[in-house]
Amino acid sequence: MRVYHRYLGFFLAGIMAIYAVSGVLMIFRSTDFMKVDKVRTINIPSDTKLEDIGRELRIREFKIDKEENGIIYFRQGNFNKSTGIATVTSKELPSALEKLTDLHKANTRSPLFFLNIFFGASLLFFVVSAFWMFMPSTDVFKKGLYFTLAGAVLVILMLVI
Repeated sequence: MRVYHRYLGFFLAGIMAIYAVSGVLMIFRSTDFMKVDKVRTINIPSDTKLEDIGRELRIREFKIDKEENGIIYFRQGNFNKSTGIATVTSKELPSALEKLTDLHKANTRSPLFFLNIFFGASLLFFVVSAFWMFMPSTDVFKKGLYFTLAGAVLVILMLVI
């Protein structure tokens, strides 16, 4: 068990480092941390109703700030009603960092979900195999059980609070 634990640990060290970085990035996903402006020009029908512009541009919580000379201004950009051209500025992570965050958002439609399943199963193996690293009668094993309990209690408290 120790040998499997050791070599799987070495193999997963790189994966765990990448997941750690992407996990921290995911924490800041609702902020502009590390994001850059990306300007897009989108053509939508010029006769689009005002209430449908946000949906056409795929902007959540769309709100028109003002309308002036046939141009509709909103927080993310503007829309020219006569030409049907909208200029939208969005904040996005650089593509390399976006791919990292996609690791955490992978679902069954993404080929990355196999990596997530493998990684989750490997972490579960680490949890179980850690208890075979020391004899149950040793002080290290008993202290390890206390730390395991403390970790579980901490997560439960964080979920409840």
